[in-house]
Amino acid sequence: MSSYETVALSIEDKIARVALNRPEIHNAFNEVMIAELLEIFRKLKDDEKLRVVILTGEGKSFCAGADIHWMKKMKDYTYEENVEDALALANLMYEMFSFPKPLVGRINGAAIGGGTGLVSVCDIVIAAEDAKFSFSEVKIGLVPACISPYILNRVGFTKANMFFLTGERFDAHRALNVGLVDEVVPLSILDSRVDKLAEQLISSGPQALATAKKLLRDIPHMAMEEKRRHSAEVLARLRISDEGQEGLAAFLEKRKPKWAE
Repeated sequence: MSSYETVALSIEDKIARVALNRPEIHNAFNEVMIAELLEIFRKLKDDEKLRVVILTGEGKSFCAGADIHWMKKMKDYTYEENVEDALALANLMYEMFSFPKPLVGRINGAAIGGGTGLVSVCDIVIAAEDAKFSFSEVKIGLVPACISPYILNRVGFTKANMFFLTGERFDAHRALNVGLVDEVVPLSILDSRVDKLAEQLISSGPQALATAKKLLRDIPHMAMEEKRRHSAEVLARLRISDEGQEGLAAFLEKRKPKWAE
């Protein structure tokens, strides 16, 4: 277990568990948490033994959004100071979105404002059925700006437009219906479902998973002709890679590949 002020990090059996660790204030984030999360994800990115990261919150909530004490300080920032401060959050969101290993969201409770943004950068999201979500920024005269690219990527313009403008709170089943989360389960089996998912991910080739994530990020921004060539080249590179060769050999020999042993 690594020591951080606002985040709990543990690594065991190829799985890292990153828990927002301010349960007394529902894991509201501030500049310290943002900096610590950024440091953690940059470090985990280069850990070759690590295969899956699980993101969650300690206590009853996942993340209540921005810490009110941090917001009080922002109120007196200059424009330049506000840009620098907001860029820290924007950088964290991008680091998590572009993280090369599978990032699983274990949403144990309320995810509000920027907390819902953290949900949106996860690859696969499993939420407890009593979890709540909201983009509440407009209620205090702000907007969910730094998280907007990832929310749009998750739920699309129409749903994001409605949620951003109303700031309404919605439940886990509605979050499932709009695509913000992938599964909803009772809190009592949340851990077992997340653990089973982690096992499934570990059984897949780590290079293939990283390539799949990058492919999904890159393809939407390409012209059709570029997509045709790029997709063929991606597959060709994997086929001749050590991992691809091992995977094909294991399949033909009816055995587990080395990475799944």
